[in-house]
Amino acid sequence: MQMHGPSTADAFRDSARDFLADMAGPSRLREQRQSVQGFDRRVWAQIAQAGWTSILIPENLGGLGLGLRELLAVVEEIGRRPLPEPFVAAGVQPVALLMELPSSALRDELLAAVASGERLIGVAWQEQSGELEPDTLRTSVQDDGGAILSGSKQWVAPGQGSDGWLVVAQGPSVFWVEATASVHVDALPRVDGSSMANLSLERAPARLLAQGSRAASAVARANDIARLAQAAELLGVARHAYESTLDYLKTRVQFGKPIGANQAIQHRMVDAYIDVELTAACMSDVLDQYEHGDADLAALASRAKARSADAAVRLTRLAVQFHGAIGYTDEFDIGLYWKRALQLASWLGNAEAHRARYLRLQRDNETAGETPDLCPMPPGDTDWAALADDAFRGAVRSFLHAHYPAHLRHAPRRLHWGEIKDWYFALSRQGWIAPAWPKEHGGMALPPDKLLAFIEEFEDFGAARLPDQGLINLGPVLIHHGTPEQKRKWLPRIIAGEHIWCQGYSEPNAGSDLASLRCEALPDGDDFIVNGQKIWTTLAQDATHIFLLVRTDKAAKKQQGISFLLADLKTPGITVRPIRNIAGEEEFCEVFLDNVRVPRENLVGEMNQGWGIAKALLGFERLFVGSPKTCHHALGLLRQLAQARGKFTDGAFASDFAVLQLDLDDLQAAYAGFADIVKRGEQLPASVSMLKIWATETYTRIAAKLVETAAEDGGTRQALQAGGTSLDPLAPLFNATVTTIYGGTNEIQRNILARHVLGLPS
Repeated sequence: MQMHGPSTADAFRDSARDFLADMAGPSRLREQRQSVQGFDRRVWAQIAQAGWTSILIPENLGGLGLGLRELLAVVEEIGRRPLPEPFVAAGVQPVALLMELPSSALRDELLAAVASGERLIGVAWQEQSGELEPDTLRTSVQDDGGAILSGSKQWVAPGQGSDGWLVVAQGPSVFWVEATASVHVDALPRVDGSSMANLSLERAPARLLAQGSRAASAVARANDIARLAQAAELLGVARHAYESTLDYLKTRVQFGKPIGANQAIQHRMVDAYIDVELTAACMSDVLDQYEHGDADLAALASRAKARSADAAVRLTRLAVQFHGAIGYTDEFDIGLYWKRALQLASWLGNAEAHRARYLRLQRDNETAGETPDLCPMPPGDTDWAALADDAFRGAVRSFLHAHYPAHLRHAPRRLHWGEIKDWYFALSRQGWIAPAWPKEHGGMALPPDKLLAFIEEFEDFGAARLPDQGLINLGPVLIHHGTPEQKRKWLPRIIAGEHIWCQGYSEPNAGSDLASLRCEALPDGDDFIVNGQKIWTTLAQDATHIFLLVRTDKAAKKQQGISFLLADLKTPGITVRPIRNIAGEEEFCEVFLDNVRVPRENLVGEMNQGWGIAKALLGFERLFVGSPKTCHHALGLLRQLAQARGKFTDGAFASDFAVLQLDLDDLQAAYAGFADIVKRGEQLPASVSMLKIWATETYTRIAAKLVETAAEDGGTRQALQAGGTSLDPLAPLFNATVTTIYGGTNEIQRNILARHVLGLPS
């Protein structure tokens, strides 16, 4: 498996962009759809000269010896500026198939001919609608002094104008068949103006390339490589639809202002942006896993095809809508992108088929690994980041099995300090209480992949969430903004569990509009005098300390004049009153501050500069809220309940579950990208809001499906038994309902993205 750096892929991307600027685009699509074959052989020769057909071919066979990353960079650019020439069908699928076949003079001859552009060939494997593999092979093989094929193939590309095909016949076997009179080509015009064909083989002479299991695995792999290429092209289509529509919304004026100023349109474009970013994260993660051999190619291909097909069809359709009547005309380009998305989405399996295959493959893997491996605990000075993934996960599982309180597994609510403190101390003693912190401050310094593995193992096991505001919010803020003395004073006590922190941000009338806060801190000698009220303060009744946003300059503008203070909750003048939530639990509190003295040394950062720190903390909070762990846990509960009730035999349920599984997988990919920013010590960008939106809304969808799957039990708080686990079917839905509110409502997050990421007018 070839691995090359992003720089090589970027070079190919730039070269492809330049080439396609002259050779591709809607004008050539319109021109070529009038021809019989739908493409220009002269342009195909230029594509070959550019090296695109040689990317996957080893150097010893006359190719470039590169990898999938470089290939997909080119194909994504084709999506942005479509080619009439069938690059995936003739430049990717047959090359991938030939590369998997046994070496022979014929195979090498065909590879060289494809690489040079001398021959334009396709793969003919499908015989029935909806097939993802050549399961029904009726194409027969006779030996009459040489192989003779009879039968038919459907949805073959290229059809007209092809020099021949790699035909899959009974055996299974793969043959080379020249385009001759014994092969009848029945053209199938496609919606985007391209052409496919049905082939009728009437005693067609053929030359054998491979047979048996080697042929079967080669065809399967080639189809999946082609699907990954399709996914990249669909991502390019989606990017173009999104970007061109965004530009249009900024310039098209109606009723005296740009139409992009309309909030309803802005929120739909934010969702389009999230669609594109999730698809890009999916493709990046799929490539990483492919290059490292971490996952089955079939599962990767189905995951990528399902996500990209849905996104491209949805975004191109939205683009037509937002361009209005002109978008519905043939003369306007966006309609061609929509039709290209429809063609690519349907060929080689549509999104629904690939979701079903992905779920089946995932469940097969789960069955194969029902008993998780436990590994001996390495020594205490182990470099956890350097451990192999299996060894790391096994060590985490071993620790959980040995030390986590069994009666607290899969807790249906937030646990109070008295219930969870022993587990906090156990993690602290192990050095695992702050997995994302740097080692010099007592953390594990886990890179994003290990951090996700750590979270997944905890959630799979059913470990409850800790009182973690100090760990996930204050700790990173002090590490980045605190003085050396503040770090020495506060960070070790968070690690040790001596100080339990709560967050004092929201106020009555200053929730999502946090900059309107009124809690005031006035300098008085070596102290501040603080007066005001905080609300929705999670588990403040269990905390020892609170970090506060306070107004220190009433004359300044809203975002200015705000400072960041740390306070001991035992300080005279502080009163904490619990609030009972919709689930009947005392999770939130009001905190009243009446002439509270806070030492000046507890000011984090500069006076009146707390808003910048607050935004950084909110970024960390949105990263945390965007963590896949709550979704992962809820989906695990749904899986257990569904298995216990036999729901996976219901096609409709299985389809819904597959959507949720893929949504979670792509959330994990997006989260890893933002987590990597934090690990590099960089400021989280405003785009982290997309993570909060997708995580909380995915969590809500999973939780709602759990209640639906529980049927009559979805209307009671009584615990259910499912697969040896006791679960409360309503608990995730109650929890999910508040996640879309705290940290800034999802509507506010969409406003942030619309203004600061998409640049839409106010």
